[in-house]
Amino acid sequence: MRRWLIAAGIYNLVWGITVILLPDLPFQLFGMAPLTDPGRAIWQCLGMVIGGYGIGYLAASRDPIRHWPIVLVGLIGKICGPIGFIWTAARGGIDWSFGWTILTNDLLWWVPFGCMLLAAGRARPSTGA
Repeated sequence: MRRWLIAAGIYNLVWGITVILLPDLPFQLFGMAPLTDPGRAIWQCLGMVIGGYGIGYLAASRDPIRHWPIVLVGLIGKICGPIGFIWTAARGGIDWSFGWTILTNDLLWWVPFGCMLLAAGRARPSTGA
């Protein structure tokens, strides 16, 4: 669990910093036009949020069972990411090719985060009820 959270922390920090400092890069890699404001500013704010998740994952890596709420919030975000992408792409707001980012940004983490949450649930002391 610890290694998965360290990997998620580093990945999210790198992705977040890249989006903040080089916001056009992900779009250039997929042959898409760069965003213009206000979309670009919102994209960079999303980079700050993603980087914040990275810090949270690194903190949670010290004791994944105790810090399960951070993992839960992360998993919720990684479920909502693809939903938001599909919604936006279906309405023509983003190119479908950008969906490849979902593989490493979101889907990759579903199973390990889910397993961590199951382990945390099993580790909870029973209330005796």
